[in-house]
Amino acid sequence: MDWQPDQQGLQQVLQLLKDSQSPNTATQRIVQDKLKQLNQFPDFNNYLIFVLTRLKTEDEPTRSLSGLILKNNVKAHYQSFPPPVADFIKQECLNNLGDASSLIRATIGILITTIASKGELQMWPELLPQLCSLLNSEDYNTCEGAFGALQKICEDSSELLDSDALNRPLNIMIPKFLQFFKHCSPKIRSHAIACVNQFIMDRAQALMDNIDTFIEHLFALAVDDDPEVRKNVCRALVMLLEVRIDRLIPHMHSIIQYMLQRTQDHDENVALEACEFWLTLAEQPICKEVLASHLVQLIPILVNGMKYSEIDIILLKGDVEEDEAVPDSEQDIKPRFHKSRTVTLPHEAERPDGSEDAEDDDDDDALSDWNLRKCSAAALDVLANVFREELLPHLLPLLKGLLFHPEWVVKESGILVLGAIAEGCMQGMVPYLPELIPHLIQCLSDKKALVRSIACWTLSRYAHWVVSQPPDMHLKPLMTELLKRILDGNKRVQEAACSAFATLEEEACTELVPYLSYILDTLVFAFGKYQHKNLLILYDAIGTLADSVGHHLNQPEYIQKLMPPLIQKWNELKDEDKDLFPLLECLSSVATALQSGFLPYCEPVYQRCVTLVQKTLAQAMMYTQHPEQYEAPDKDFMIVALDLLSGLAEGLGGHVEQLVARSNIMTLLFQCMQDSMPEVRQSSFALLGDLTKACFIHVKPCIAEFMPILGTNLNPEFISVCNNATWAIGEICMQMGAEMQPYVQMVLNNLVEIINRPNTPKTLLENTGRLTSPSAIPAITIGRLGYVCPQEVAPMLQQFIRPWCTSLRNIRDNEEKDSAFRGICMMIGVNPGGVVQDFIFFCDAVASWVSPKDDLRDMFYKILHGFKDQVGEENWQQFSEQFPPLLKERLAAFYGV
Repeated sequence: MDWQPDQQGLQQVLQLLKDSQSPNTATQRIVQDKLKQLNQFPDFNNYLIFVLTRLKTEDEPTRSLSGLILKNNVKAHYQSFPPPVADFIKQECLNNLGDASSLIRATIGILITTIASKGELQMWPELLPQLCSLLNSEDYNTCEGAFGALQKICEDSSELLDSDALNRPLNIMIPKFLQFFKHCSPKIRSHAIACVNQFIMDRAQALMDNIDTFIEHLFALAVDDDPEVRKNVCRALVMLLEVRIDRLIPHMHSIIQYMLQRTQDHDENVALEACEFWLTLAEQPICKEVLASHLVQLIPILVNGMKYSEIDIILLKGDVEEDEAVPDSEQDIKPRFHKSRTVTLPHEAERPDGSEDAEDDDDDDALSDWNLRKCSAAALDVLANVFREELLPHLLPLLKGLLFHPEWVVKESGILVLGAIAEGCMQGMVPYLPELIPHLIQCLSDKKALVRSIACWTLSRYAHWVVSQPPDMHLKPLMTELLKRILDGNKRVQEAACSAFATLEEEACTELVPYLSYILDTLVFAFGKYQHKNLLILYDAIGTLADSVGHHLNQPEYIQKLMPPLIQKWNELKDEDKDLFPLLECLSSVATALQSGFLPYCEPVYQRCVTLVQKTLAQAMMYTQHPEQYEAPDKDFMIVALDLLSGLAEGLGGHVEQLVARSNIMTLLFQCMQDSMPEVRQSSFALLGDLTKACFIHVKPCIAEFMPILGTNLNPEFISVCNNATWAIGEICMQMGAEMQPYVQMVLNNLVEIINRPNTPKTLLENTGRLTSPSAIPAITIGRLGYVCPQEVAPMLQQFIRPWCTSLRNIRDNEEKDSAFRGICMMIGVNPGGVVQDFIFFCDAVASWVSPKDDLRDMFYKILHGFKDQVGEENWQQFSEQFPPLLKERLAAFYGV
């Protein structure tokens, strides 16, 4: 006998569903409590499915809501549904997929896939066969409902469907789906393509076996009247480009022609999917070869797509010029993630690799949804990186018309174009910049806020060039105008100007010192003016300024301006407020820059950081012991606090000693170093290294406990944790001296293994790259271990000397490099045989020094001449023949060999 509801119970459930649609929060609370009560009764879920599938007299939103509440119950506790209830729900779902209402069909589909993803695909063997047979129904609603459910299952369980666990149902499903590509209903065609599309990226075998049929069918649908079908065709081709380009190459010319049309589709969703094609193609090695002849068509299409649409302008309130007094709504503020402290070494490459620039791409955060404008700009950016100057003949004629256009929307898109090509076409743009940069600076005072904000972004993309010119030419006017924009009346412009200024700070570094007073006045004034979201960006601009000018900030006049507003914010924020993250990061940079100038502020800042670490550890402990009673803490609080403590230790040096003495930080650090979260360990080891340098007296008693933990963290899978642990070991060596001896074996083998990992350059001639190889920090620490315990480390010399030399040749002269090279010289003294086979690498590393200290130069001199005397003049001549010419010259000039 079929389950039947009790009429009174049914009325109660219906009333609840009606109440839950009320906008009143008090009513909502009552509904939530009532739901909790009703969930105690197992057959409550029967009532919910009954309303969804049987009560056709009720209105659709109520029935659908009943299904969605049931879906949440399934998600939360399907495992505890009694079998008769679960069976009733499943049966009702399958029987009613053909409901006359598309909303109800979709709700049932969601319910089915939720049950399926609860591990029920295995436990519900009749589901897939039944859905597939419903596809053959003559009734449109049944076919569409079944397809909708299948599409959701394909989205949620694509891996499982392609596994042996279910006996590979895809072998039947994919050929079945392909048959429906020719169905007379566009909705069904669209479902069919969407289902197959789920299996492209994972290269499901059943699809690979039918790949040619699939592509043939796609081509047949290329000019379908239905936009949803065209969108799915474009999406399929974009994914195939990534995983089966071999199958597309024979048709590439016509596919490109097709995508050029689709990128201009009157339906923006289709145009957006098609535009992704150019982004994906740019990553393929064949891009240049297949696309070069089409650039003349493609570039104007992309440029055209970079204009704001009318809807964008409405959403961005493009006609609101002044909104600085309007408070931010909380959903405007994107969550920030703190990047833990990483120890890096200065190398010869002054210029960071520009890849991060592309990430913070242009503008419209409020529209953080991906749209045609953003996709077109991103495509132009990556294509500029592929084609470089070859892009400009197609672009420059267009740019002129755009940049000086009377309509602001067109002019704005031209400024975006200029910014998008900055990285790839920089060389070719240089001749035009003396004329363009002043024009862009002028655009900073345009009457339209959206023009002012994009001008900020584009100028930041050319900051490197601006800084390379005499400061009065462009830097000074740019800085003056950007600072005015930081105080703009429009929040979007404030944000763009602050971000652009931070980029300028990174490029200009100490060039900004003469203007510090003016810069600080502006940034501090902005403190009183900014709403919530932009305050967070302002912290970043101040932190970056401190990083860029360093100790030049340590002047009483500057400290007087900067510190009071920062400390005021610091006092306003509660310990659980996430706004502490950017403020702590900012203070960390400021403390490092101000050095002793931060002393008057350090005590409360230090204490609070220790408290944050202690609180977080305590919460984590409670959560581990009673997960059902307590919430897991947000460990970012602890990470940011550890990083600020590092900043204090680095900035205050020996002055931090009394603070450490009066706190339990070493005990806390011992716990943090063993935390399960890699970022916590990463920041802990950075702090350990900084405390070792600043006040070793407090670290030394803990060494016996700390060293084994450091040893177990030398795991290159967590590269940043490993680097920071390695660096801390090196700093500890320098303080411990010969007392390091008992600990050498704990760490040496791991360090040697890390330095020999395959990502280090193999030969001298290949190694002209400018980037520090990741093994520089392990190399320094091995050198330092050898410096304090040469007898223990020297026997392994032959196992690491070659990668050791190649990874340190690109590091600029500094203290760390100095101690490491002294160590290697002492080890060569103990075990000269260990270096013989790789002596050319040692010669090259020695030649990388610009000005070693005199006693270190003597050590080099003795080793080079000792080797030369050992092998004799004739052999040395033969040996030095293999030197690159530059190396020969340097060794002859500096060491007379």
